[in-house]
Amino acid sequence: MFSIFKKKYDSISAKELSERIERVNLIDVRETHEYKTGHVPKARNISMGDLLKNPAKYLDEKEQYHIICQSGSRSSRTCEKLASLGYHVVNVAGGTGAYPQALKK
Repeated sequence: MFSIFKKKYDSISAKELSERIERVNLIDVRETHEYKTGHVPKARNISMGDLLKNPAKYLDEKEQYHIICQSGSRSSRTCEKLASLGYHVVNVAGGTGAYPQALKK
């Protein structure tokens, strides 16, 4: 009865991401100036606006993508939209602010 409220994407913690960083496609949806202040190694920067405007330009529907932002709010909204379009995405809860290792500048 309440299945319409079930999220269509998974979430992991920033700590879990750090344990599997070498095996994921990671997209940082913050703005470029935010990304430049420090980001998770291996993260590719595509702003939330650009990604949601034209996801097919950046994503392959057959691949899985982990989505990160500063705190998890933008990445969650991005995952909600991308999942509704059929993309396989995983939200990184807590974002870069919770990432347990040094950020790359």
